Amino acid sequence: MGESDKGAVIVISSHVVRGTVGNRAAVFALETLGHPVWALPTVILPWHPGHGKSTRVVLSPEEFDAMISDLTQAPWRGEVKAVLTGYLGSAAQVRSVARLVESLRTENPDLLYMCDPVCGDEKGLYIAEETAVAIRDDLIPLASIATPNRFELAWLAGAPLETNGQIMEAALALGPSRMLVTSALPLMAGSTGNLYLSGRNALLAEHRLVPNPPNGTGDLLAAIFLSRLMEDLTEERRLMTATASVFEIVARTAKRGADELTLEQDASSISTPMAMVHMRRLMHPAQTRKT
Repeated sequence: MGESDKGAVIVISSHVVRGTVGNRAAVFALETLGHPVWALPTVILPWHPGHGKSTRVVLSPEEFDAMISDLTQAPWRGEVKAVLTGYLGSAAQVRSVARLVESLRTENPDLLYMCDPVCGDEKGLYIAEETAVAIRDDLIPLASIATPNRFELAWLAGAPLETNGQIMEAALALGPSRMLVTSALPLMAGSTGNLYLSGRNALLAEHRLVPNPPNGTGDLLAAIFLSRLMEDLTEERRLMTATASVFEIVARTAKRGADELTLEQDASSISTPMAMVHMRRLMHPAQTRKT
């Protein structure tokens, strides 16, 4: 399959000089899987903030919005088959991204938009609440699929999520027809899971928990899963393959003792992962309701 067949993807997220988070992870994964990528940074950092304090460069709202306007009018916009958004630096950026998605959909109603609502973890929000609210109100309703972690979904839904049943109910209430929730509750001890809802399907992919994984796993999973959604695969195969890729890379990174995902050494894990993932089909909430 050629690149033009795969379709171009616009990726909008953070950029680090050193490391493999945000756009650095997503662009590498998508290009490895054969997609032309248009990459727009939302913030620029020397390294991930988890490594220590560093300079943070953010485009002004006017500059960012002007870049978005250029993209909506680009002569090659017909090449774009999908948009992936991750870390956004302000509510103004959120509104600009929403304008881009809406504009592209006027020409291509089948545009796939994946919203990775990067806003927090078990410690709480790490972006401005105004930005998180804008993601919830302006981007989630436009998304073909959202990929929050369990803590982000809990904040977006405004409810604690202590069971996979609660996760599924919150995902359905939030709106997108498809949702992939990372850090879902595993059924096997010492594991972690990715829970995927699509239609009336509820799938859980579990794998061994790797202690203290590097940052960027969510960015990587979103990009790989987006590509798999654009392939003619079953839902189970899409989830299993994407989950196996990320688990394999994280495990290999840990074995090397690296502090960043070692993507440059693990491109084969993106395209043809070999790691074992345990797949389960869960009871979808719709199946338990009276009709």
